[in-house]
Amino acid sequence: MFGHFRVSEHLWLVVMRDGQPSQTARRAAAYRAIHQTWEDGAIFKDQFALRILDQETAAALNEIAADDSVRPMRLFIAARSRLSEDAIANCVASGVRQVVVLGAGLDTFSLRNPYAALGVRVFEVDHPATQVWKRDRIGAAGLSEPPSLVFAPIDFERESLADSLSRVGFNIDAPAFFQWLGVVPYLTIGAISSTFKFMAELPQAFVVFDYAEPFQNYPAERRASIMATAEGAAARGEPWLSLFEPAELHELLRGAGFGAIEDLGASEIAERYYGALGRGISFGPGPHIVRAVREERPMSGLALDPVVVGPERD
Repeated sequence: MFGHFRVSEHLWLVVMRDGQPSQTARRAAAYRAIHQTWEDGAIFKDQFALRILDQETAAALNEIAADDSVRPMRLFIAARSRLSEDAIANCVASGVRQVVVLGAGLDTFSLRNPYAALGVRVFEVDHPATQVWKRDRIGAAGLSEPPSLVFAPIDFERESLADSLSRVGFNIDAPAFFQWLGVVPYLTIGAISSTFKFMAELPQAFVVFDYAEPFQNYPAERRASIMATAEGAAARGEPWLSLFEPAELHELLRGAGFGAIEDLGASEIAERYYGALGRGISFGPGPHIVRAVREERPMSGLALDPVVVGPERD
């Protein structure tokens, strides 16, 4: 989404205009790179995070990193990738061989895929123009597109998510893991719900995604800053369309058939992942990371309790 953009009931992808990528996607990629260079990838290791950046973004890294106000978001982005890739590892260990990255931007899991030799294929679903941009960045970085990476360009004006994935070899009769990071706040509730329902049509579906709470949940001293951030995103043509109370989001998931849900709020995320990096950060209402499972038959090592839980218990 950049400049003029459209949102329909099914269009949830980051759309480029005039060949320019989403500023949100570029900033997320910058945060991942800064975490590697400034914090030595303490939460999440990504050896390609810096290499895949465009020259303009790479040149701005020191300036971005010096702004301590963005440190909480930088750590959050590292944590959501860590949680997602830990979940992928668990799924692969239990037999899942399809990973779908929805709205991938410059995420590099598909380039690092440590499970390719096991037959794990990574399907990146994105707008065709966004994928051209990413493939240009891969080439410019001197990287190669591994055989396990499958690009699934889609224009929801003309086809469904199911049709787009099936066209490139995705097996709708086999289990799949879905990584859906940094996308949900920019979508309509209808688009979010329909995507969950598609996932739930598979024999077994596993998803990790993030969402944010409504502005009124923030204390007054933080609310103005959060609203200013949202206004800035809207000014760039990337408005926040859906914010959720946790109970509301859980109901949406259960309505789509996801019976096992793990929802981590800011303080739980920090406790699990940040360590000393979280010192000096105030936690409260804000972004959440969710791991949810919809399965008809148990897969060892993957089932969660069929309730919403917080941090994992010993």
